[in-house]
Amino acid sequence: MKFFVDTAEIDQIKELNDLGMVDGVTTNPSLIAKSGRDILEVTKEICDIVDGPVSAEVVALDAETMLAEGRKLAKIADNIAVKVPLTWAGLQTCKALSDEGTMVNVTLCFSANQALLAAKAGATFISPFIGRLDDINIDGLELIEDIRTIYDNYGFDTQILAASIRSANHMSECAKIGADVATAPPAVIKNMANHVLTDKGLAGFMADIEKAGIKIL
Repeated sequence: MKFFVDTAEIDQIKELNDLGMVDGVTTNPSLIAKSGRDILEVTKEICDIVDGPVSAEVVALDAETMLAEGRKLAKIADNIAVKVPLTWAGLQTCKALSDEGTMVNVTLCFSANQALLAAKAGATFISPFIGRLDDINIDGLELIEDIRTIYDNYGFDTQILAASIRSANHMSECAKIGADVATAPPAVIKNMANHVLTDKGLAGFMADIEKAGIKIL
């Protein structure tokens, strides 16, 4: 499973990228706005750091303006994936951009039907939002399973990009289900390394080392 990091913080992206933990980046205007910097400037900087796809989101709601914005965003770098919402206008934009050879990430997916439409429209990525479904007592991971089944049934190339990841458990469950990609905040990715028994074992090991007076340097 590929890891996309869900942030616009340059230092955090660099840190994870240097460890080989970044296969791509997902951004949105809200994330970039927190930095107080220009959206296009930040997006270009991220594209220069990361080799994989960098999702940059349109802000318009009508298809004509979405397409114009998408074409502008696509010019930032070759690894831009234009992010569009899963609306009818978004699907129209997805089809047009995909036909032009631009990667498209269709976001805000909350049903298998929506995911099927996005695949038919040529989406590179479909982004089902796990956490937001969980918030309303619907199993977000079940949606990933349903999309995986449908895409495998018919051989769609669209990659399942699990989004709205809230925990390390979400990450492992998505991997078991067969999500192609999971995008998560840096803190969630780092938390995957944590386990109470690892901490306990290390504490015991260090106590033994101290008792034995072992030193390497």
